[in-house]
Amino acid sequence: MRKTKKVLSLALASAMALSLAACGGGNAGDTTTAAPAETTTAAAAETESAAEESEAPAESEDGFNLAVCLASEPQSIDPALNSAVDGAIMINHLFEGLTKWVDDGKGNAILAPGQAESFEKAENEDGTVTYNFKLRDGIKWSDGKDVTAADFEYSWKRLANPDTAADYCYMIDMVKGYAEVADGSADPDTLAVKAIDDKTLEVVLTYDCPYFEEIVAFPATFPVRQDMTEGNDEWTYDVATYVGNGPYKMKEWSHNAYIEVEKNENYYDYANLGPDTIRFTLLDDENAMLAAYKSGELDFIENLPMDELPNYLASGELDISDYLGTYYVCFNTEDEVFKDPKIRKAFSLVIDRNYIVDNVSQAGEVPATGFVPAGVNDAAGPGHDDFRTVGGEYYSVDEADYEANCEEARALLAEAGYPGGEGFPTVEYLYNTADNHKKIGEALQNMWQEQLGVTVTLNNQDWNVFLENRKQGHYQIARNGWIADYNDPCTFLDMWYTDGGNNDAQYSNPDYDAQIDAAKATSVAEERMKAFHAAEDILIKDDNVLAPIYFYTQPNMLADDISGMYYTPLGYFFFGYTSRN
Repeated sequence: MRKTKKVLSLALASAMALSLAACGGGNAGDTTTAAPAETTTAAAAETESAAEESEAPAESEDGFNLAVCLASEPQSIDPALNSAVDGAIMINHLFEGLTKWVDDGKGNAILAPGQAESFEKAENEDGTVTYNFKLRDGIKWSDGKDVTAADFEYSWKRLANPDTAADYCYMIDMVKGYAEVADGSADPDTLAVKAIDDKTLEVVLTYDCPYFEEIVAFPATFPVRQDMTEGNDEWTYDVATYVGNGPYKMKEWSHNAYIEVEKNENYYDYANLGPDTIRFTLLDDENAMLAAYKSGELDFIENLPMDELPNYLASGELDISDYLGTYYVCFNTEDEVFKDPKIRKAFSLVIDRNYIVDNVSQAGEVPATGFVPAGVNDAAGPGHDDFRTVGGEYYSVDEADYEANCEEARALLAEAGYPGGEGFPTVEYLYNTADNHKKIGEALQNMWQEQLGVTVTLNNQDWNVFLENRKQGHYQIARNGWIADYNDPCTFLDMWYTDGGNNDAQYSNPDYDAQIDAAKATSVAEERMKAFHAAEDILIKDDNVLAPIYFYTQPNMLADDISGMYYTPLGYFFFGYTSRN
């Protein structure tokens, strides 16, 4: 017999944690323009969101057109294939999951019902857990067709299918049958996701996953249309096939220039949406971003020249938001030089993290003492000691200890066969085009030269090229960053599992994998956290796979006459309910 708990509306959760953050670059290119919609019927419905309870923003005669800049041309805006925060922000405006992030009325995002109006959760005798999601009435795709539970079933099985090659396939590894589907030994149809009828989606989990309700608000689990995606690798580039179920729909994509979206008249809360259009301007030049913001061409920017940060911070124009993420150096563990953990540790120890945050990044970042950042929950949950506090420091970031760190590093390099850096080959540091990454790379280059006596060259690449080369292991050292996808240490640690989709270090250690397996085999908080702490010990203390540099903050500037934007420390900004004052 199973114990069943009925939930009439999805529980609100604290806004937490995606994926990678950065920018890349571009010139104007091809333009794609939207075809007329099949229907103009607006489907408006009441929801629990604070934003949705408010009155619809007033529009001027010319309408309300918002212009924002997150980054350059996205690598992908396929919900299953995207792995960057900028792409996720766009996808959050164009698609919607079973749950969604809404405004708490104070500019902070909280979890609320999305395409599902309610769910039932049942614990089964065999230890599995069954969720039954009930979809809202009247939900539609942007072309007017009904959204059904079968759309979610197809999309989740597409995500798990190894043929899709989705980096984020493991986001649903708690679903029964996932492991066999992911390794190719079972058909995707065996995944325990099933449309019981048009309105009911059943999902069976192998254990009671504590962050599952955040997973269903994550872009990789959003529905896509089978008739648009099947056999069409280019579906995201054509507005006729880029059909979504979110509050906005694509209007035009001028490649390497902008992506413009407009209100989706078939969205259930259409009547309360704000901007008539949102233009995501695609830039990687921080000077150009700031100039466009100051001239009024842009209403919002995330990035500005590093030299300008102190001035705009002092003036109060620059807002610094919380951000659950870590900026770090990633070593290719299969590289002939960096396969030695002693060398990796030496390179990590001589990084003067205080210097970087005080003199280079200058946006209130905190020197990193581990990989999982402050603010991620531990066993006791919110309001208690977090994972970083419990896990402690893997090295001292006290300025007084820096020279001792460097002495230890030089000794390690000598043990590895390179006393004083003698005979050490010239190696390369890879980063994506951006002012802050360039300056951090130059600082690291100098530290490694001065403290270890080694030569490191710098190589910058456009965002999409950089991402692919880092993913394929075509580098020696690379700049990296990770933003939590949900508030749990798993989001930082399971990515380094052998052959993981986001395992850019090409790292493999059976002992590490065993700890991740142990953490995922139980829903007992203390046992989960014990395994996660053991995994981080292996990753950072023993194997030195990464060199964490700082814990992120999120600088951004929003025009004074714009209100209603909200944000989650996962890195997502939401513009759909903004208004111009």
